[in-house]
Amino acid sequence: MGKIKLVLAGSVLGLGLGAGVLAGPALAEERTCRGSIGAAKVDNVRVPQGATCTLTGTRVKGTVKVERNAVLVARGVNVVGNVQAEGARAVTVTGGSKVGGSVQVKQGGAAAVRSSRVTGDIQYDANRGRLQAAGNRVGGSIQIGGNRGRALVERNTVKGNLQCKENSPAPKGGGNVVGGNKEDQCRRL
Repeated sequence: MGKIKLVLAGSVLGLGLGAGVLAGPALAEERTCRGSIGAAKVDNVRVPQGATCTLTGTRVKGTVKVERNAVLVARGVNVVGNVQAEGARAVTVTGGSKVGGSVQVKQGGAAAVRSSRVTGDIQYDANRGRLQAAGNRVGGSIQIGGNRGRALVERNTVKGNLQCKENSPAPKGGGNVVGGNKEDQCRRL
């Protein structure tokens, strides 16, 4: 009986040691921004409800999330992932910023992406405030749909499509170079 306990104890210890060797998933750190972040490297940024965050020259290895009634001003940033906002008061990406994913602003107030490079899409969906996409290089498409504020779309170079639907008023602008199609309300821009 003594041998059985010893073997059992060794098996339990072996499992414990083996489990310690297996690496769990690496968790990316999320930095909450109320105020400003300068030329620092961070994993992810979250702008909490009602807060204002200014990113200047910041390198974000993941995603920037902007929550309800929050404000983001990003100048000269490099975001590897997406800039995502739902219900935000305002989102501005400008000053030679680079976004490796998409800029997605939904059901919020105002939004502007100016003089920046976006590898994915710029998407403005069901917003109430003034919208702008100007002087950008976009690897995907620009999609503007169901918005109730004025939208200005000008001087963008877009590899994909320029799509505008169900906006009131219709977007204005021009001088866009589009690799795909200019569609619906944006077909003349």
